[in-house]
Amino acid sequence: MTDGRRAHIIVLGNEKGGSGKSTSAMHLVVALLEQGRRVATIDLDGRQRTLTRYLENRARAVAEGANLLVPSFAVITRSEIPDFQEAQADERARFLSVLEDYVNNHDVVIIDCPGSDSFLSRLAHGCADTLLTPMNDSFIDLDLIARVDPADHTILGPSLYSELVWEMRKRRARTGGTVDWLVMRNRVGHLDARNKRRVSEVLARLAKRIGFRVVAGLSERVTYRELFLQGLTMLDLGRTGSTLTMSEVAARQEVRTLVASLELPPVDRAAAPLTSAAE
Repeated sequence: MTDGRRAHIIVLGNEKGGSGKSTSAMHLVVALLEQGRRVATIDLDGRQRTLTRYLENRARAVAEGANLLVPSFAVITRSEIPDFQEAQADERARFLSVLEDYVNNHDVVIIDCPGSDSFLSRLAHGCADTLLTPMNDSFIDLDLIARVDPADHTILGPSLYSELVWEMRKRRARTGGTVDWLVMRNRVGHLDARNKRRVSEVLARLAKRIGFRVVAGLSERVTYRELFLQGLTMLDLGRTGSTLTMSEVAARQEVRTLVASLELPPVDRAAAPLTSAAE
């Protein structure tokens, strides 16, 4: 992209681990590549590097002869500089250097944030066009978004994470930008319908109050963990002519539904110059 247009930036973030951010990111990557989009990823979890290791496994499979699409990918670690301000300046410089290169040469950039608050994560949130927050279908994860009264499930107030998103949105608005925030319900169980209904009701109220869209995510499936070592996703299954199981067919549809819910702009969308609201 050299004509003033830039990539759409999707940030997967929350401040809780184990919600399926990296698995969701990987499936979004492959789905968007299959649409013909040029995709790049930035992994900000420099310690675990789950998304990066997933992509390295995929690149290795390609080197061994597999016919798979692989995005550009990079990992950015936290600074080791002792001085706090110098460390932040170092992280900002490295992050924006990679991001600037990617947004000018790709259609979509997907950023996977760690499950904790950090300066790098805030930088990413400040650049997001789409913020995707995966959560497990429970009140434990719901606490990430808001404080809920345990007796009657009334909303007591936003969480620190919601306040962070609100602040980033205000800063983006001052420069003419917008952030589409989606809360993604992962691992929705087939049992305990009463709990699911209560979570759904609270999320619906929160969506109107805080300003996000609730979208369906990925179900709990053992296959996701098995595919990791091969660098594969549900969308890669069946290409060898093998018959898909009903569970695999359902999983592929979940991914496609998720991609559609993002409501991404056309590839040739013109966008404003890159700035981070976290700066």
